[in-house]
Amino acid sequence: MLQAIGLTSTPRPGRPAVVDDLTFEARPGTVTALLGPAGAGKTTALRLMLQLEPGRGVTYFRGRPLHRVAHPAREVGVLLGDVPGHPSRTLRSQLRMLCAAAGVPGSRAEDMLGAVGLTGLHDQRVGTLSLGMDRRLGLASALLGDPHTLLLDEPAAGLSVRESAWLYELLRAHADEGGTVLYTTADPKDAARNADRVVTLDGGRLAADQDAAEFARTRLRPRVAVRTPHAARLAALLTQESRSARRPVEVVTEGGNRLSVYGSDCATVGESAFRNGVLLHRLADETGDTRETRTAPHPPHPPEPAAAAPAEPVPGEPAPTGTEPAPRAYRKHRAPHRSPLRPLRYEIRRLLGVPSTPLVAAGVLLVSVTLAVLLARSGRTPLPAVLAGWPGISPLPPAALGAGLLGAFSFGEEYRYPALTTGRGAVPRRLGLLLAKLAVAAGVGAVLAVLAVVADLEAVRFVYGGELIPVPHNWPTLCANWFGLVIGCAWAGLLGAGVFRAAAAGVAAVLAVPVVFAPPLQRMLAGAPRRSVAGLPARIREFASVEWSSAADRWVMGALRVVGQPVGVALTLTLTVLLCAYVLTGRHGRARW
Repeated sequence: MLQAIGLTSTPRPGRPAVVDDLTFEARPGTVTALLGPAGAGKTTALRLMLQLEPGRGVTYFRGRPLHRVAHPAREVGVLLGDVPGHPSRTLRSQLRMLCAAAGVPGSRAEDMLGAVGLTGLHDQRVGTLSLGMDRRLGLASALLGDPHTLLLDEPAAGLSVRESAWLYELLRAHADEGGTVLYTTADPKDAARNADRVVTLDGGRLAADQDAAEFARTRLRPRVAVRTPHAARLAALLTQESRSARRPVEVVTEGGNRLSVYGSDCATVGESAFRNGVLLHRLADETGDTRETRTAPHPPHPPEPAAAAPAEPVPGEPAPTGTEPAPRAYRKHRAPHRSPLRPLRYEIRRLLGVPSTPLVAAGVLLVSVTLAVLLARSGRTPLPAVLAGWPGISPLPPAALGAGLLGAFSFGEEYRYPALTTGRGAVPRRLGLLLAKLAVAAGVGAVLAVLAVVADLEAVRFVYGGELIPVPHNWPTLCANWFGLVIGCAWAGLLGAGVFRAAAAGVAAVLAVPVVFAPPLQRMLAGAPRRSVAGLPARIREFASVEWSSAADRWVMGALRVVGQPVGVALTLTLTVLLCAYVLTGRHGRARW
């Protein structure tokens, strides 16, 4: 049971609310059409139900508002417009990523591709799909969590008759299994043909809430469509008989051999034709201006989706209200948990599912090796700069720039291709998701740092000889410096893109550290220090009452020297400011209910 109560969008200055005090319900086991012309507020109403739009009112999904549903993707499946997927991602990769976001097994992706008729196309790119295939992928995405309720915005817009028939058969099958289906449409004939109930909007307000048959009778004009080679004769006979019986029957000649008979039915017209020996080529009930027979849809028999469990009560929350259908037979028990996301798995699949990740990594290694070979040629460049491929004219080494770019893509893709929109908000501001992105970005940065140094070292040995390169005595400090720089740039790119919602902003945040912030800090810190942090590791051991080796002392001092450098101070301050800004924008960017 879906219950929308008092939905009202926040009006813009000088304009009325797009949706104003909208209240209706969509029952389980039925297909409900939200009907209205363009601008009537249909899409805004769906977004208000999903808490993606600021406004007032509440929507109950089987007795609970969405923010109190433990598994949103398992309760509500959503299709708003096109599938928001990266165009270079394959269908399998897209669905497996969404499986991790919904907290369901990755094997569910293959099941859904088969259920929507995309078997064998799992390696096709999202950006190459036709409109019909895009709708099929969208339905597969909506059905991943085996939801009870489907919310679809103009699902048949632009589809062929065959694709539309398939889509509505799938929706009918979902409703017949006990689910709730609500879709928007601007076509009254579409609503009359395919819905069980029609909710009509006019100017954002509820104009009517009717059974489909009542809607067709009162809002559309039913008729009998007749095709016969004796159209004129049959029209005259029907008119004469209606006058004799004093029935309000209107016969309209549509041209050639077609008639439209209003106020009668197929049985009466057929009997009149039989009695008078009139040959009929077609006899069918129609509604509105359609030329298609109104027949009851026959649900298909797709492979049964993976098992899922009915929504279970959350401790401390009210039980669902209303009459609920029996749980579907193929559902199985799932242990309830508060967040449906598997953020670490989601982020890994997001990172590895697009070709930009290996391309950036390969580009970083190629540029770094080239620079290392050129820098080692003179023999005057310090060994650390050679192994990092870091010429003095560059603000950052290639590995740090690449890590920052991949970090910027981490949130930049979320806003450009918002695959998580149907979950909760533009990008869910969950702490677990942020920590997962930071962890994956740090891992990618560390891998790039190691690969760049190893590739540069081997390239220099190969080009200039295999003599042993001495290990610097201060290698712990150099390692801490190198890893801190690369990982810090990855985090700066990630947080910059998360705050300003664009990958370009993340890259700008990375470049701002050495170009904008580091030079003034270097001038501030210029000169010999009057105090020293020597002995700090020993004081930490005494304070914490712990023991560690002398090697740990060297690592601690190396980390302190890194942080004390101008670039380290600038990077630390940048990360702190970006993290605070991310938290604040997340708190104030939520819609108010």
